[in-house]
Amino acid sequence: MQKLLKNGRLVDAADFGNDDALGQFLRQPSRFRSWVSADDASNYPAQAGRYLLYVSYACPWAHRTLIVRRLKKLEEVIPVSVVHPVMGPESWHFGDCDGCAADPLFGARQLYEVYQRAAPDYSGNVTVPVLFDRETGTIVNNESSEIIRMFNGAFDAFGDPAVDLYPEPLRPAIDAITREVYANVNNGVYRAGFAGTQAAYEAAFDALFATLERLEQRLAGQRYLVGDVITEADWRLFTTLVRFDAVYYLHFKCNLRRLSDYPNLWNYTRDLYQQPGIAETVRLDHIKQHYYRSHPQLNPRGIVPKGPELDFDRPHDRLRLAADAPELGM
Repeated sequence: MQKLLKNGRLVDAADFGNDDALGQFLRQPSRFRSWVSADDASNYPAQAGRYLLYVSYACPWAHRTLIVRRLKKLEEVIPVSVVHPVMGPESWHFGDCDGCAADPLFGARQLYEVYQRAAPDYSGNVTVPVLFDRETGTIVNNESSEIIRMFNGAFDAFGDPAVDLYPEPLRPAIDAITREVYANVNNGVYRAGFAGTQAAYEAAFDALFATLERLEQRLAGQRYLVGDVITEADWRLFTTLVRFDAVYYLHFKCNLRRLSDYPNLWNYTRDLYQQPGIAETVRLDHIKQHYYRSHPQLNPRGIVPKGPELDFDRPHDRLRLAADAPELGM
């Protein structure tokens, strides 16, 4: 059973409640919501090497931050520590695996120890990503949507200011599409997979595939979600789509159609995967090990499927929609 912290002490997740009276999965809100700013007068000024990012390659929310960190060329500015893909009895932990990295700050064995150092009386989920401030010894933020905004703008003095994934003229369109994608796709697969009743599962399932169908139609006439340029909206959707056939289709019972059954979405996903630097952020080995071995309530024996075969390097057809649109330079 997953563990959470309650007043700084580990408790079973059931002590907090994971669903409502109708069996609908409830995602607990992130608790650390401070911001890094380019302004030196702020409590958390952007500085090279000051912040550490705790992530999992398996987690779609953490994956967003790795992508934006890569696109903004912040690898030398914001180091990372990578937890083991399989949750242990005490949730996320540090361990020996290909791609894992130990906690360089405290030598912690469990991620909850980092939370306890930041806030000894913390109550809530132990999640990734975590943006930790070495100077003040606390967690700045553990909300992925806010961390990617910080990476996009606050660190331009150290990274690549030419890459802007949240351009001001497109913000209303980005915000509108990401609200729908979050509710029905990003979180929708979890609402289906962790539903406590048949009715809750079917409601999440129906909303998920209705939204995928709308996205399929949207992408029939434009290369990316808000036109001819890649924005954060695309990367927020991508981290769910790249996991869909490997885990969500089977493990979360999202099996009306595979991603590869949607021509536009499947080509779009390959288009994004093939952008410079992105493939290195996708670790299907971590993804499959995490989902199939971390949820015994869904897969009691922890058997990891060998398939499916997924060729994200296969050529895509998206250039037909915007042949002269520039790729993201690296």
